[in-house]
Amino acid sequence: MHGILIIAPNWIGDAVMTQPLLASLKEQYPEANIDVLASTWVAPIYRACSEVHEVIEAKFEHKQLQWNLRKQLAKELATRKYQACFVLPNSLKSALIPWLANIPFRVGYRGELRFGLINLSLDNPSKVNRPPMVEHYLALSQLLNEGQIASTVSNFVPKLNVSATADQSVQTKLLNAKVDPTNLYVMCPGAEYGPTKRWPTSHFAQLAQKLIASNPRSQIILLGSKGDHALAQEIQYETKQDSHIHNWCGDTSLDEAIALIGMSKAIISNDSGLMHIAAALRTPQVAIFGSSDPAHTPPLSDKAKVIWLNLPCSPCHKRECPLGHLKCLNDILPEQVFATLNTSQQ
Repeated sequence: MHGILIIAPNWIGDAVMTQPLLASLKEQYPEANIDVLASTWVAPIYRACSEVHEVIEAKFEHKQLQWNLRKQLAKELATRKYQACFVLPNSLKSALIPWLANIPFRVGYRGELRFGLINLSLDNPSKVNRPPMVEHYLALSQLLNEGQIASTVSNFVPKLNVSATADQSVQTKLLNAKVDPTNLYVMCPGAEYGPTKRWPTSHFAQLAQKLIASNPRSQIILLGSKGDHALAQEIQYETKQDSHIHNWCGDTSLDEAIALIGMSKAIISNDSGLMHIAAALRTPQVAIFGSSDPAHTPPLSDKAKVIWLNLPCSPCHKRECPLGHLKCLNDILPEQVFATLNTSQQ
């Protein structure tokens, strides 16, 4: 097996969960180059994976077929003569490129009318009994087994590395902002999915004040996408623009966010892609869950503490609270998170 292509998932958290699959493939096929075709959005995750030979970035857009782009990519990839491709998203369009590129073994889960496009496949698990995401992706690694010894990667946890370039870039940013990197905390108030995954900004603000009161040298960076900038502004407003709190939402690349999380004392986040990055970097963390299920997508790290109230209405997996009270998040108090944070750093 000389060349393996991975078609990456579209979400940051899911991308982190695929790293054990890459490790398993590298163990089974140590001579093979593993390349990843990824959207610009998730490409930095694969740049932080030591198993990846090359990351091929494409400007994929959500819910768009982009037929001409896919045909062009397939034409370019065909010249590389990959022997196998792992198609990790479930969509029909994600399976088109390896089929058009004539890659012989196309591995993935059955889904969305992909008969023929995928030729080595597993049944998708039922929505009721879903396995943890790492196991879901890792199961695909055995489908290529041509009498090989099965991979010993079993209870695997994702691992990421910080790139030297991103680390240097962040060090410069911290210096310019006069932020002490030795007393750095990261808070991530956003979650792409919606309000039922977002701990209230007023709670984040109270937690920030507690952190600063307990250690006046603490510096807090609010991290996230451009879409989270307004949430971070609310936190700054609630803390009366405290000079220890910096809103960097939308002002860092994902490569820089990975470096920043890697050097922080601890991170407090919702169930989000940044939560999974923190776990893969072994940064002490407190992960706050509301509408989602920590059994399915937990932060996989011995330095992670999860807070989930497990209410009778949870997990509802809805974007908006169907009961209108959002108790699953509102009732997680800053005092509880602060106490949990202190134990996560011990």
